[in-house]
Amino acid sequence: MNFNKYKILTSIIVYTLYTLSNNYTYAQNAKVNGCVKDGRSGEPLAGVNIIIDEVKGTISDSTGNYTISVDPGEVVLTYNYIGYKREVRSVNIKSSETMVIDVSMEPEVELLNEIVVSAGKYEQKLSDITVSMEVIKPARVENINATSLEMAINQVPGVDISDQQPSIRGGSGYSYGAGSRVLILVDDMPISSADAGDPKWNFLPVENISQIEIIKGASSALYGSSAMNGVINVRTAFPKDKPETKFNIYNGIYMNPERKELIWWGRTQPMFAGAGLSHMQKAGNLDMVIGANIHSDGGYRENSYEERARFNMNVRYRDKKIKGLSYGVNTNLMYVDLANFFLWLDADSGAYRQSADAASITEGIRVNIDPYVTFYNNEDSKHSLRTRYFQVDNNIKNNEDQSSNSMLYFAEYKYQKKYSNNLVWTIGMASTYSEVKANLFGDHDCLNGAIFLQADKSLFERLKLSLGVRWEANTMDEEKAESTPVFRSGINYKLTEYTFLRASYGEGYRFPTVAEKYTQTNVSGLNIFPNPELNSETGWSAEAGIKQGYRIDRWNGYIDIAGFINEYEDMMEFTFDLYQPDTVPYPTIDHLGFKSINTGTSRITGIDVVVTGKGSIFGIETVLLAGYTYTYPVYLSDTIDTTNSEILKYRYYHSAKADIQFGYKRFTTGFSLNYKSFMINIDRIFEEGVAGIEILPGFRDYRAEHNKGYVVFDYRISYSITKRSEVAVLVRNIFNKEYMGRPGDIGPPRNLTLKYSLKL
Repeated sequence: MNFNKYKILTSIIVYTLYTLSNNYTYAQNAKVNGCVKDGRSGEPLAGVNIIIDEVKGTISDSTGNYTISVDPGEVVLTYNYIGYKREVRSVNIKSSETMVIDVSMEPEVELLNEIVVSAGKYEQKLSDITVSMEVIKPARVENINATSLEMAINQVPGVDISDQQPSIRGGSGYSYGAGSRVLILVDDMPISSADAGDPKWNFLPVENISQIEIIKGASSALYGSSAMNGVINVRTAFPKDKPETKFNIYNGIYMNPERKELIWWGRTQPMFAGAGLSHMQKAGNLDMVIGANIHSDGGYRENSYEERARFNMNVRYRDKKIKGLSYGVNTNLMYVDLANFFLWLDADSGAYRQSADAASITEGIRVNIDPYVTFYNNEDSKHSLRTRYFQVDNNIKNNEDQSSNSMLYFAEYKYQKKYSNNLVWTIGMASTYSEVKANLFGDHDCLNGAIFLQADKSLFERLKLSLGVRWEANTMDEEKAESTPVFRSGINYKLTEYTFLRASYGEGYRFPTVAEKYTQTNVSGLNIFPNPELNSETGWSAEAGIKQGYRIDRWNGYIDIAGFINEYEDMMEFTFDLYQPDTVPYPTIDHLGFKSINTGTSRITGIDVVVTGKGSIFGIETVLLAGYTYTYPVYLSDTIDTTNSEILKYRYYHSAKADIQFGYKRFTTGFSLNYKSFMINIDRIFEEGVAGIEILPGFRDYRAEHNKGYVVFDYRISYSITKRSEVAVLVRNIFNKEYMGRPGDIGPPRNLTLKYSLKL
């Protein structure tokens, strides 16, 4: 009995001493503060996790600064940031002391550790994500002198851009400039036009790019309608500690094609030229980027040209009074004057020619203004509000009935919370309102609203899980709102240090655009009819893949292999047929044309292989990107009778792309190739004609003659005059291959570019 009383008394004393000790320690708390920066650029790093004794922690704010309370004595601080090597600091700190610890973190240079944002709307390693993704760095855009961004994106394996329309893994065919199953983003916000839903590639700021992230597969759960087939996210750059100015100027010439009968320009060769400028600088807490670009292209096709001038500016202010708060505005403005090419005159001397009446001469203005605010706090959470105003004015000089004006208003609020148990919650809401005024398809307004939620969790340091859901509602012209929920899930397992297995499933949907539902016009004698009853399309995609990293001495990279399946319900496609109104007793040739219709159920299966590499081989700096894609795209419904095959229109079985670059001392040289197998299926009207009249004169024989596909090679070489200046020569289509992307449109002949670049 006495023994038990002793135990009770001892417990009371110990508990009392423990409580007093804790209270005393709390009263005598010390502090650690400092700044975390990139060890190479000196740029502050926002969102770095600082953990104390593996128990408590904080994150750095937008200026890289942090403050945390610690107990006196021996303290171990661990600094973690995705894409950087872990830093550990052990210190002995006294009561009430404030210690300053500034940390420089070294980037991990392996390609597997590239940092991406688009996959989960937060920073992740490329090796950790659950979907297929490719990354384009600004150096690649500069090296190939991409005067418009689709030139760089078209080099990515599994991605094709045909006549401005993007397709990932065969998800899209040719849609005549309206609608897209690939969502184009700039800084996480949509940049497709409000009327046609098409991307304006020449509007995107090639002179100010941090990196381009391409998701392959349905992404509607995170990004909404039009992300059925994937996402292309262009992330713009902000300045580092040192100011940087870039300038380039180029001049090029189209050379004669192999077939002399194609030459319509006589002895005066078509030419193109342009220049670009960007300046990045910090001024205290103010970050600013200014860019400008001009481009003039006389065109290798008759009655087709482009003149444009673009200006962009990014401004960000990191608040001095409120820690973790930053706000700013990005803007981009462009004037363009161009004439588009639609269909050739014939397969012989008229292949690069079109009638003057067929050319659509457009004078246009494009502008986006993007105010935003971001707030980090010390509880591993982030608030962000991003908004966009995007206006597109198209004045069709030779046909006012086709002019249009569209305005898009977008806003997204996102809250993100990172927990110490490796759980990341992302929740947000988004809204889009658009106004369209056009003679081409009438006046319309659309309203879209969405909420989304995603959870990402790491287990056992090897297994990563991702779950997401989005609910979105859409209405056009105050009709009854159409709404749908979509889901996504994914898993990534780190099998070995450089081996990552993944699997994912994502649902997608796409609401029809105004242009798809209401366009009524005639182009080169071809009618395009409206379809107000057009339904939304839905679908899903799934994939299983493996990413195998490798390192050979100073050379590193990865091999990525993925098998995929995409399925679509009520797929929307422009289809040529006889569209006779119910009020007309007999059909006529005026009832023949194209209309966007729901073609039923479709499925695309295939395999995608990508190989990357970066580093030094025998003292030569080498960069490699190569890949092969096989697709089997089929109609599963019997609703299509305008083709001669069950294969989806305007697709390929096989495609391959490769780009390799070598650098030695002051010289850099590179090769690229683009291979497509024969286009399997098209609207048979292009081959058979109507009532003995050829829609595309000579096309049937031309297609039969060129039924083995094509491969196009490009070459480039540059020389560094000084550390800051460089001259380059680029030859596209070096073997002068004659090839066709879509019916009636032959690609450019060999062309030569001379470029000079200066960096200050």
